[in-house]
Amino acid sequence: MTSTSERRHVTSGSSRVHSIYSALIGVSAFAILLQGVWAGLFIGHQGEGWVEVHAVGGEVAIAFAAVASILVIWKLRSRRDLLVGTLLVTLLLVVEAYLGGLIVDEHKDALTVVHIPLAMALISLAVWLPLRANRRP
Repeated sequence: MTSTSERRHVTSGSSRVHSIYSALIGVSAFAILLQGVWAGLFIGHQGEGWVEVHAVGGEVAIAFAAVASILVIWKLRSRRDLLVGTLLVTLLLVVEAYLGGLIVDEHKDALTVVHIPLAMALISLAVWLPLRANRRP
C-alpha cells in the first residue's frame, strides 16, 4: 500500500507533466491562432513579408506540437485522448504546412478551399487539448 506522501509525490509529478504538456500545446495553439492574423494580413495585400511570417509561424506551431507529441508518448501515453489528439494536431499541422507551401497563383483557389477549413479544425483541436489536459481521467 502506498503512503500519503508517496501519493502526493506521484500526483505532483503527474500535475507537473500535465502543466508542461499544456504549456507546449498551448504555445502551438497560440501560433496556430496567429496564423489566421498573419494570413489575413497578406490575403488583404498588406505586404509579401507576411507570407514569410505566416510560414515561420507554421514551423513554430509544428515544433511545439512535435515536442508535445514526444512528451505525451513518453509520459502521458495512458491518456488516449491527449495521445490521439496531439498526434493528430502534429500530423495535420504538417499537412497544412505542405498544402500552404503548394499554394501558388495557378492552384491558389483549389488548395485554399482545403487549407483554410483545415486551419479552422486545427484551431479547434489545439484549443481543446490544453483544456482536456487539465481534466483528470
